[in-house]
Amino acid sequence: MHTPSGTSLPVVPAALASVLPSRYDSAPGAPAPGSGVRVASDHLPGLESVAPGDEDSVWLYDALLGPHSADIVRYLSLARATGGPVLDLGSGAGRLAVPFARHGFAVEAVDRDPCALERIESWARRIGPQVAELIVTTRADLADLRLHGSYRLALLAGAMVSAVPPRARPGLLREIAAHLDTGGALALDYTSHLLPGLIAEPQRTWAFQVPRFDGIDEWVVARQVFDLGAMSERITYYAARTGKLSTERAVLTTDKWLVDPERLAAELHSAGLHIEGRRRHRIDERTESVLLVCRADD
Repeated sequence: MHTPSGTSLPVVPAALASVLPSRYDSAPGAPAPGSGVRVASDHLPGLESVAPGDEDSVWLYDALLGPHSADIVRYLSLARATGGPVLDLGSGAGRLAVPFARHGFAVEAVDRDPCALERIESWARRIGPQVAELIVTTRADLADLRLHGSYRLALLAGAMVSAVPPRARPGLLREIAAHLDTGGALALDYTSHLLPGLIAEPQRTWAFQVPRFDGIDEWVVARQVFDLGAMSERITYYAARTGKLSTERAVLTTDKWLVDPERLAAELHSAGLHIEGRRRHRIDERTESVLLVCRADD
């Protein structure tokens, strides 16, 4: 459901009223009443790589990544072709790392969020020592990554490449390439936005309910703002979490960068990598997901 910006809000669930950004008077940049709102169903384009700001936000984190989890099939297929060890960059709470370990691959999971890495370790221990022993966690920011091992497969999944500042991306790609074994591969995906769509609608608002199983009712309005001059986007999440006795409101923000396919290809080439395969998946009329498989140059 969507209405053009400047018209009346569509009819939305009553629970959404408490979370509409107009209620967040102190939040700078909150959309004004009357802004167009999409009520999301199964996919939230561009909202896939938020990092949880606190323990209560992990439900939101999982909800944003959930629709993208089908990518594990493609990545596992690639891992079976390359073998391990696997380097999972921007691993989050282990949606890829733990299943990879369950399939017998040694995995190094890298993330800047210690809470996410603790979730990986806890999940792996619950499964059993045969999985926990295959996972190593490393806390690091991808913009300053320094690797020490060697890998057959490196992953920048869940559009993580768009969370890396453009100034830091060439260095990250060189670091990955330098630690790939012979015959190894780098696989990455990103969201590609068609320029006419960004120009026509540089600000977008999404409303959705977060699936939770702890007795809390959570609704979120996400405000997505594109800056074409800076080739960036900022997404602000306005959440209302209602329990039996009270409602808690939270505001989270994530900044990402728009990926220029030609620039990315040039950076990969400069790092000593060539694009071996490219797969596109249309999300809507103006957005698609792109998966690249890259190999080291001979």
